[in-house]
Amino acid sequence: MEEITLSLNGSKVTGRPGITILDLAQQNGIHIPTLCHDPHLTPVGACRVCLVENEATGALLASCVTPIAPGMVINTESPKALEARRTVVELLLASHPDSCIICDKGNRCQLRKIASDLEIGQVRFSKTRHYYPIEDTNPFLERDLSKCILCGKCIRGCQELQGAGAIDYAYRGFDSKPATSLEVPLEQSSCEFCGLCVSLCPTGALSEKMRKYKGRETKRVRTICPFCGCGCGIYLELRDQEVIGVSADAENPVNRISLCVKGRYGYDFINHEDRLKKPLIRKNGKLEEASWEEALDLVASKLEQIRGESGADSIACLSSAKSTNEENYLLQKFTRAVIRTNNIDHCARLCHSVTVAGLATSFGSGAMTNSIAEIEDADVILITGSNTTETHPIIALRVRRAVMKGAKLIVIDPRKIDIIKYATLWLRQNPGTDVAWLNGLMHIIIEEGLWDKDYVETRTEKFEALRETVKKYTPDFVEAISGIPEDRLREAAHIYASGERATILFAMGITQHTTGTDNVKSIANLAMLCGNVGIESGGVNPLRGQNNVQGACDMGALPNLLPGYQGVSDEKAVKRFEEAWGKKLPTNPGLTVVEMMRAAEEGKIRAMYIMGENPMISDPDLKHVEAALKKLDFLVVQDIFLTETAQLAHVVLPSVTFAEKEGTFTNTERMVQRIREAIEPIGEAKPDWQIICQLASRMGYEMNYEHPSQIMEEIAKLTPIYGGIYYDRLEKEGLQWPCPNREHPGTRYLHKDRFTRGLGLFQAVEYIPPAETPDEDYPYILSTGRVLYHYHTGSMTRRCQGLAEIYPEALAEINPSDARDLGVEDGEMVRIASRRGEVEVKAKVTERAPKGVVFMNFHFNEAAVNMLTNPALDPVGKIPEYKVCAVRVEKA
Repeated sequence: MEEITLSLNGSKVTGRPGITILDLAQQNGIHIPTLCHDPHLTPVGACRVCLVENEATGALLASCVTPIAPGMVINTESPKALEARRTVVELLLASHPDSCIICDKGNRCQLRKIASDLEIGQVRFSKTRHYYPIEDTNPFLERDLSKCILCGKCIRGCQELQGAGAIDYAYRGFDSKPATSLEVPLEQSSCEFCGLCVSLCPTGALSEKMRKYKGRETKRVRTICPFCGCGCGIYLELRDQEVIGVSADAENPVNRISLCVKGRYGYDFINHEDRLKKPLIRKNGKLEEASWEEALDLVASKLEQIRGESGADSIACLSSAKSTNEENYLLQKFTRAVIRTNNIDHCARLCHSVTVAGLATSFGSGAMTNSIAEIEDADVILITGSNTTETHPIIALRVRRAVMKGAKLIVIDPRKIDIIKYATLWLRQNPGTDVAWLNGLMHIIIEEGLWDKDYVETRTEKFEALRETVKKYTPDFVEAISGIPEDRLREAAHIYASGERATILFAMGITQHTTGTDNVKSIANLAMLCGNVGIESGGVNPLRGQNNVQGACDMGALPNLLPGYQGVSDEKAVKRFEEAWGKKLPTNPGLTVVEMMRAAEEGKIRAMYIMGENPMISDPDLKHVEAALKKLDFLVVQDIFLTETAQLAHVVLPSVTFAEKEGTFTNTERMVQRIREAIEPIGEAKPDWQIICQLASRMGYEMNYEHPSQIMEEIAKLTPIYGGIYYDRLEKEGLQWPCPNREHPGTRYLHKDRFTRGLGLFQAVEYIPPAETPDEDYPYILSTGRVLYHYHTGSMTRRCQGLAEIYPEALAEINPSDARDLGVEDGEMVRIASRRGEVEVKAKVTERAPKGVVFMNFHFNEAAVNMLTNPALDPVGKIPEYKVCAVRVEKA
């Protein structure tokens, strides 16, 4: 399309049709002030501060909403335009309180800055003020609407970007203001406390309570959020050695200007008084402070002693999905090259081990096939086993935006989760019946000829075995198992099969079963059947739970895999690592997390080294976990707090948070991103990688790294999928693996022309019931998961003031019908018991839980739900069945 030529401040310029005068001015380095405009929002021209003059007509134009046109003669600084801006700003100031000196926004206030730039002193107009009470009943935001200038950015952000729609304009004219429906407090509305409205607000009308009276930051450091697997870009805002705020990195493609409540307000754990500052050694039954020399000497001598007495396989190590790639790489190297065992695992075992197992055999790669940004352009989205709005909020934003663009959303989940508000279709299956309904969908798609025959013929194998297996999964047969009505199952099949770009999102509701690998294989089957793998905005996309759980897997913190998913029994791979590390390596697969605990209880594992994991909260059947850890001859825990697991340790080593070290995280879409040191280590705490190096040296193996970048260089040399990933390439933005060499741009989506394994493999599987089902003694099903305001075992988020205040205790969701049968009212205490233990917890009577099902989160040690869960394992991925176990519920 031919470009448009016009005059801008006396110069002839060109621009493409459709852009605004403001866009053109910014492209040419000309500043036009705005109050209501943000490039991420729909322009509305509400404030009129951006007025410019078209000298060809004499008209004043709102530059943010006026498209350029041929023959325009635009002057952004004409006397007429400047006087109009002054008038607009003075009118705003006339209804604005004179509180600049005490306003927390201070010099960050855009209204104040524009008034200064326009040299406005005295306001010429009579002052007519609003007097609204300050709203501060929630822990995060303070609303002082007397300072509101009605720019509408908070409303548009909440509706267009967040998709929450918590606020809109109320009343008319001079009485207009942003408000919730019926003007209820924010905490009673659909507000998710993402803080986007505060970040967009140009004045002090919205402010962050946690930053009040802390002044302005003196430094900003670009890094990555330490919570879920989304991998959002953030800036840590610092004053001296304290993190006083967090803002979004608008250049990061994952999140742009959006963050969730944890990402924006979950930072005060960094400087929390509970941080471990010195090593601890257990003496006479009590943990006492010690020097690093004493602690590391003791760890080295005890590990060498136990290895000498009982062999290397009597020692096990747990790595961490919260630590960096470099630290996970070093701990698995330490385990294999120094201890000389493959007993290395981490919490991916408890969340997505079956994803790696299932997708690797189906596709040849066990990771998310597509990128987060692509979700927004899918025309069909199937979400199952993922409470996306709470566990991956930024990905949920992409789903909402896709729906706003016209995408059809299918949600298949037993709970009435928030994302169903946006769904075209919600199917409520019985827990643990996923293979049945997935086979049922495929039965309908094949029976009605809706499958992609060309794709199946040219890009896959073993289709006939699948066709034969799913024949019996007729809609009525599936309804009898899953509870999904026949007609609804058919509707879901038609919607999914009709999509040109259909994507499947799943998480632990699919994986945490004794049939988790089968569930994942079935999802892969469905996607291949309709030709949805290897295309943009399609694919199979497991949503990883923690900030670096993908990276910890990539780095080989697994008992059967070296870095880059190279098998421990692969002779070529093992030889390459032996040559690089200068040590003979073990080639027998080691033990998984749950197997380690069983072996410890049996006395086969005598020592454990645990970095950044808290199995005393996260593992199933906690009574046995506690017994196992107490039976160890030697337990080392390396963490930032004295967790429930650390309290049992013989030695505790203080490590640092993400804010105190350099490194990389790999997010759920395979993107490797830099984290950067913002503050110096607190107390005597050290980065995990330094601790591992110092310990290895004491055990006779030198790890001479001066900086994590040197570790990444070693990773690149030994790990083909990371072959082109170096720190200098990560300075501006992340890279998605596979990235085999320095020239490679990274891979946005996998399997474009061929699957990693060649042909995609259909793997026909039959439905198998859960390991434990309700009976007369234990008539209810218990399922577990996470909530929006907390993260994993809670050691970080429960030390964040706002998060702890808004969600202070464990809750058990119980269906109203079940509550009536039990004689339980909302808020009353109930006792929940399984064959393994019991807990007391407050009841939350809600339709979110289906009849016969109780849901609990696992963040609170006071009501540790994993006292109840079943340690029965998937036979392939060795994941425990957290999502289904039989329980008894009674009024406490």
